[in-house]
Amino acid sequence: MVRTMTIDDYDEVYALWMSIHGFGIRSIDDTKEGVEMFLKRNPTTSAVDVEDGKIVGAILCGHDGRRACLYHVCVSEKYRMHGIGKKMVEFCCEQLKKEKINKVCLNAFVTNTVGNKFWQKMGWTLRTDLNYYDFALNEDNLTIFNK
Repeated sequence: MVRTMTIDDYDEVYALWMSIHGFGIRSIDDTKEGVEMFLKRNPTTSAVDVEDGKIVGAILCGHDGRRACLYHVCVSEKYRMHGIGKKMVEFCCEQLKKEKINKVCLNAFVTNTVGNKFWQKMGWTLRTDLNYYDFALNEDNLTIFNK
């Protein structure tokens, strides 16, 4: 069952993130405090999927009033290929439509073959007409990849 994510879900969501090989965690943004700040700014748009009494999928989803972005889209390896990712993406998109957001984007690491296949199957457009830039305002906010 897909529902809106709350900060009370954090411990289970974090454990899910840590269980996925190759998943990238930000040392500051993905702390409980960082996620709580994100959810306060975007209280209705993030999602979790609960199966057998536990969280098996999650998406952080937020917007700036113009464009939305999906972050940390994941499903437990044991529960993949059951439509959970699709249901969560559809849930987030419906929540965004309610807030009059017309476009949503995401970043997927080139090495994330499972994720890239998922987005292609879902009909998302791989952009080749732009360059992605980022700038670290806090050098202590590192991305650490699960092994």
